[in-house]
Amino acid sequence: MRRLALIALPLAISGCFYPADRGRALEARLEKIDATQAQLQAELKQTRAQLDATLPRIDEKVAEVTKALQSLDTASRRTGADISVQLQKTVEDLAQLRGQVETYLYKIGELEAALAKTNEETESKLLALKGEAALKEAEARKKAEELKRPADKKEFLALAQEKAKAGDTAVARQLYTEFLKKWPKDALAAEAHYGLGETYFAEDKCREALPEYGKLLQEYPKAEPTPDAYLRSSDCFKKLKMQEESRLALEELVKAYPKSEAAKTAKSRLAELDKAKKKGTKK
Repeated sequence: MRRLALIALPLAISGCFYPADRGRALEARLEKIDATQAQLQAELKQTRAQLDATLPRIDEKVAEVTKALQSLDTASRRTGADISVQLQKTVEDLAQLRGQVETYLYKIGELEAALAKTNEETESKLLALKGEAALKEAEARKKAEELKRPADKKEFLALAQEKAKAGDTAVARQLYTEFLKKWPKDALAAEAHYGLGETYFAEDKCREALPEYGKLLQEYPKAEPTPDAYLRSSDCFKKLKMQEESRLALEELVKAYPKSEAAKTAKSRLAELDKAKKKGTKK
């Protein structure tokens, strides 16, 4: 059951995240905008809470003034000066509270305007992101089209692997995609899925890489790169701050492929995790 959950997870999360097809500088700016949005939302929430806390006090003061006015004719034991002082103080308190409300409302207006501005900037950045991604993919397709395609599937796959090894990940990705369209059920498709996942992983696009690794776990359990796909899945889950899933991938790797080189790495990582957990427990 745990293995089935691990297999399904990469395929499920592929549609839950927006693809990150741009440079690190743009990513950093978006993260900064997200942080600003979070801060503005927190301030807005706090100010609204202050306003909510102040409004009942105004109601209390209004009730106080009303009660004082109604009881003027029964205040025979007090002098007119005493009553006047009390009323004056109540009116001043009420004015002060109204001033606080106006301040809060003004601050809320400013925060909402700032939040709207950051939302607009985020939308603008995302549109730029989509444009850059589309342009990059178009350039990759054009560059890939200029390559002579081998008719033999092994040579075709070798060409894609060659481009990936040379660091031309966009072209390699195009070739891997074409391979999978031409030979989707071939045994070599396992290597194509793994290679495609690696082009994404090389660019820190774990959201896109995980479904490709998941294909090996689901459809090609006996393929040569499948143990490495478990290892890469663990790496991706860790990058996405999904620690439990990252550990589960390592455990399943050791269980399913105990004699593989990838399993040796997984055992080492599990030992480190256990050591860190014990150390944290002692603290």
